[in-house]
Amino acid sequence: MTLFRSMAIRMALVYILLICGFGYVTRVLYKVQISRHDELFGKAQNTYTTRIETHGTRGEIFDFGGSLLVGNVPTMDIVGDPANIFILNKKDKDKTETECRMIADFFEKHCENVKSDEVFRRLTKRSFTSKDADGNTVERDCHYAVIATGVKYETAKMLKEKVKELAFHGIAFTSSYRRNYPKNTMLANILGLTNFSADTFIPVQGIERSLNDAMTATSGSMVYERARNGRPVTFTNSKSEPTLDGYDIYLTIREPLQAIVEEELDLMCERVKPHAAWAILVDPKTGDVLAAAQRPTFNPNDRGTMTPESSANRLSELALEPGSIMKPFVVSYALDKGFVTPNSMVDCEQGVWKYAGRLLHDTHNVGKVPVTEVIKQSSNIGTAKISVMMGAKNLDNALRSFGFGQKTGIQLKPETSGIFRPLEKWDSLSVSRFCIGQGIAVSPLQLARAYCMIANGGYKVNLRLVDRIERGDDVRVMPVVKETKSIFANPTTKKMITDMMIGVTEAGGTCTEAAIEGFHVAGKTGTAQKVINGAYSNRYYASFVGFVPAEDPKFVLLVTCDDPTVGSRYGGSASGPTFKAIAERALKYMYVQPQLSREEWLAERSAAQKALHERKVREDALVQARREARDRQLKEQQAKQQTSKKTGTTVASRPASSNSKSTTVRR
Repeated sequence: MTLFRSMAIRMALVYILLICGFGYVTRVLYKVQISRHDELFGKAQNTYTTRIETHGTRGEIFDFGGSLLVGNVPTMDIVGDPANIFILNKKDKDKTETECRMIADFFEKHCENVKSDEVFRRLTKRSFTSKDADGNTVERDCHYAVIATGVKYETAKMLKEKVKELAFHGIAFTSSYRRNYPKNTMLANILGLTNFSADTFIPVQGIERSLNDAMTATSGSMVYERARNGRPVTFTNSKSEPTLDGYDIYLTIREPLQAIVEEELDLMCERVKPHAAWAILVDPKTGDVLAAAQRPTFNPNDRGTMTPESSANRLSELALEPGSIMKPFVVSYALDKGFVTPNSMVDCEQGVWKYAGRLLHDTHNVGKVPVTEVIKQSSNIGTAKISVMMGAKNLDNALRSFGFGQKTGIQLKPETSGIFRPLEKWDSLSVSRFCIGQGIAVSPLQLARAYCMIANGGYKVNLRLVDRIERGDDVRVMPVVKETKSIFANPTTKKMITDMMIGVTEAGGTCTEAAIEGFHVAGKTGTAQKVINGAYSNRYYASFVGFVPAEDPKFVLLVTCDDPTVGSRYGGSASGPTFKAIAERALKYMYVQPQLSREEWLAERSAAQKALHERKVREDALVQARREARDRQLKEQQAKQQTSKKTGTTVASRPASSNSKSTTVRR
């Protein structure tokens, strides 16, 4: 009995120990598998999983037809780990420094803007000082030093082979890319540029800045399980966050038209030697900017060509007094509201008129002429009188209805809205000066849009520079913003003002240089004094703007010279020939057939010349008659004075009639 009891006790102890052991194991397993599951699973994942960051590429920029204007070029960035260079290479300090010097010299030889001494300093600077959280100065190891960025891929490959040949450790080559502008200066001020810092593109100006959000790529990542050799385990599930490239931008620009505009603008600069010049070609029906150029400009691939003068975007940022190219807006409004008709007579006072205590001059003597001649001969006085007749409120409505004082809606930043004072801040002189382009400042883009409204029959359009953005199958077309109601209440207003503007390029007009064989060209000259230091100077903006064919315009074209120094300073002579050259080539590119045969066109020109000659004969006859009447009046006065002396009476002399004026007719 004693023996069996002893065995039972031992067996019970064994059972208790087994139960305790199983309990302990169960507790440990519970803790490991349940309580600490997330913690331990995370540690395990860190051991056998890898996360790779992926980066997309920035969107590129194309013209309307898909010609590349801004692209991405693969490059490499070279960085070093100075703190570990002397450890990883397992050589004595002197030998490591010798190899650092050798590599630095090699980099200077093959990389642009890389200096050997600077590379050597960065590779051997193993530590740096900084402030800790308590503000104390501490020394830290330097593990990252930029040696060169944006190195051409072929060059970087050669450098990498050299480093490998030397068995030098601590230098890394990372893939990157940079922006490239394959057309160099073409459209540079519109396209803009970017800087690259800390693996990020920083937009500076132009389209690169305005549409930066759309072109910026989104980063992603891929997480996968790997074997001990680092290779992915193909039968396991991987997780990834998608990487999206930036949207590609397709402009409304047509590269062939852009090339035409830039070539002719260069020729104009050679001819008149201006301080600056620009030209804008716009579709008046949609507001699409077909071409836009300015001089001086720069090459985005060579930052050494950039200056404040060449890098500024004059088309959207410059606000200038436009001069006489404002006149058609005033006259068209007066025609539309019934203040005048094309045949209404306006006395242009032979070139001098006093209003609100100030004299207003024309560049040549103009007498009493119909409204048509006011535009054709670009009379300041005639336009001012029409404006005064309308009144300040109507003039304000007229100019604002054409979009002055407002931005054009173009996808370009920054853009000025110009300077156009509210009506309540006008003075007594404003109504006679704003109408001729003085005291008001507008941008070249605003002028182009306003002339689009004349050309398309009075419909306001927003200027479009971007046609669409694309990313794979995701295509987003930028809408054409055009008002459905014309600002012209009279449907014949467009034809009336267009006919007047056609006269500008015919005999007796201010810009016969802009006439194009086979077409009616509607246009207007502008010669505006530049305001310098708050006063009008003897320097000028010389402009010509027009549309062709006049009856069904395919484009509006504005050409401006800023301070031409050779030849004439007037818009017709300085900018008119360039308008003609661009327009002729653009019409051929667009396959626009002439409206008139050569014989019909020459016949119209001859008829206009004959009408001009007849008008001048009539004006000369009128001037001669006035002179003869004045001479007779003087003789009669002299005869009366002689008679009074004989009879002993005194006759008071009477001045000549105020209607008898000395007249000079423009030849």
